[in-house]
Amino acid sequence: MKRIKRYLLIYRECIRVAFASATTYRLNFFLNCIIMLLGDIVFPLITVLIYNSGAGFEGWSVYEVLLIQSIFTMSTALADMTFNGILWATMFAVREGNLEMALILPVDTMFILMARTFSIDAVGLFIGGFTIFTVSCINLPAPGIFMWLKAGALFITGLCVMMGIALFMAATSFKWVGNSRIPEIFESIKGFGKYPNNIFPKTVCIITSYLFPVAMIGYYPAAVLLGKEGSASFIVLIPCLLFLAAGILMYRYMVRLYQGVGG
Repeated sequence: MKRIKRYLLIYRECIRVAFASATTYRLNFFLNCIIMLLGDIVFPLITVLIYNSGAGFEGWSVYEVLLIQSIFTMSTALADMTFNGILWATMFAVREGNLEMALILPVDTMFILMARTFSIDAVGLFIGGFTIFTVSCINLPAPGIFMWLKAGALFITGLCVMMGIALFMAATSFKWVGNSRIPEIFESIKGFGKYPNNIFPKTVCIITSYLFPVAMIGYYPAAVLLGKEGSASFIVLIPCLLFLAAGILMYRYMVRLYQGVGG
């Protein structure tokens, strides 16, 4: 219990430092927020343009697709704020030979690197996603309480998927310090989570649901709120949680193998 409390205090201090940094460099913070928001707002705008032109995804209204994309955007924003920075933190620490400064601390290495990279630059992106989410919900039938609870559980599971993948990518930095292109590969795969899963071929659906369960990031939580989830949404929980567990084990295993710049 004391250890958990100590870790919470450390994380709170890292959040305080992130806010202090943002207030010190206000212009940089606002520019980062605007750039990230503009970069991710393109997809909802394209969706609106597609439906306004008379096209669309069969069986899905414009607000249903926007609901998926808004949940995807909010998940991505939270991931960027909390744990995505561990990839770059690990890569630079190994490359520069100063990972030992984290290893000698009396806390878990994975935790401290993740806490130190907490960033609020993605708060604008989250606000943008939440705004689209609110507009979509207003124009769709109101879900029941139980549906909200199920969607919330799946939303958290989607974050677990992204954390597991971030840890896998960070773990490769111990052996391959020039892996800056790996996140781009994942971003390409993650893009499938922005759209209804059933518009893709069955093979793609299986891959995005079980092998790389990126559909959990946006599609499955939205499908629950829309009453379109089916039975598969809860079966997908298994590979998602396994993905996170495997990512944590892989990262900690690579930390144990790390021998320093002289090794």
